[in-house]
Amino acid sequence: MASKKKTPKKSRPRSRAATATPVRVLENAARSVLDTVERGELPVMEFPSRSLSNVRYSPQVGFFQLGPRTKRRALRANSAKTFAQTLRLMALSKEMAATGDFATKREAYYVSKNWGECRFTEQTESDAVMDDVEALVSRDGVFREQLGFVPEEHGGSVVGNLVVREQDPETGRTLSVDCGALGSGAYTVPRNVEALTLESNADFVLAIETGGMFQRLHSHRFWRKHRCILVELAGVPSRATRRFVRRLSEDLDLPVFCFVDCDPYGIANIYRTLKVGSGSSAHVNRFFAVPKASYLGVTPQDIIDFELADATHPLQAVDIKRAEDALKNDPFFRAHPRWRVAIEQMLSMGVRAEQQALAKWGLNFVIDEYLPRKLAARDTFLP
Repeated sequence: MASKKKTPKKSRPRSRAATATPVRVLENAARSVLDTVERGELPVMEFPSRSLSNVRYSPQVGFFQLGPRTKRRALRANSAKTFAQTLRLMALSKEMAATGDFATKREAYYVSKNWGECRFTEQTESDAVMDDVEALVSRDGVFREQLGFVPEEHGGSVVGNLVVREQDPETGRTLSVDCGALGSGAYTVPRNVEALTLESNADFVLAIETGGMFQRLHSHRFWRKHRCILVELAGVPSRATRRFVRRLSEDLDLPVFCFVDCDPYGIANIYRTLKVGSGSSAHVNRFFAVPKASYLGVTPQDIIDFELADATHPLQAVDIKRAEDALKNDPFFRAHPRWRVAIEQMLSMGVRAEQQALAKWGLNFVIDEYLPRKLAARDTFLP
């Protein structure tokens, strides 16, 4: 139940100057290459190695961090094209960062078609080089969206006790969206959330895997009764959604509770990516991960406690492999004994359960019984 009225907390927009200036970081990287050439030496660029095998995890830090391994790109005969492509993409990044323009990954690929012999043949090539450029500048606190590269996918949906403000790019006027006054609709997280001001008197954020469950909670105004913010993750959350939830958690000091399916994908991909990030994005996890997130459910124990056994599905071979891989190779699950117990329990039961399985007891059982009972026992949430 909602408690007495409290004063809303307000964030500040994260401008480009909030960390290192992207233009300056790119110029310094290019200057290093030029200085090496002027000394008569072959230039070399060094990038962090982006893989799960090169990450370390500490619960005290709260997210996957890059390990010490790096890869080097030297200007040699067999790498001259990739070296040139990297510099051209850095130049495009500098231009966009300086002018406030942007490009999607697909647009960046097509821009290269005017680069002569160093154009990209496939988008997979430009995507890989873009990731390398981001990894290079991330060491100075800059990430891809600050360079002007925006994702193709939009962010998730948001409703509840939150006001979002930003400036109209044409008039400079402040535009406000009250996420509790959108009727049956919802606010869509923009591709770049750095310029937003966030204001809320919510008590917590509830991050929800599926659109159907999000719509059910929204239509019954769950967010009003429990004074919270609902965020639809829509599967593995996009970068924009992760950054938005991170800002809710960090800037407004709100706990984040995750409500996803009880299966290896929901746990080891969706939840883990939101909370601690991934190996491939270890260079920017400190900007996008949500260390204060915790796992509300659905859990293997919920299948027993809420008598859902006849509403489950057998684990498939891919589920079992993903769960076993999490236990064996994932630093996050290895660091938390309670998670190892939960995943081993799921494997021994041999089943998975969706959020919608709770509808066994009625369409609104999740609103009237499940979530209130879970929220009353927050100390039992999985880390």
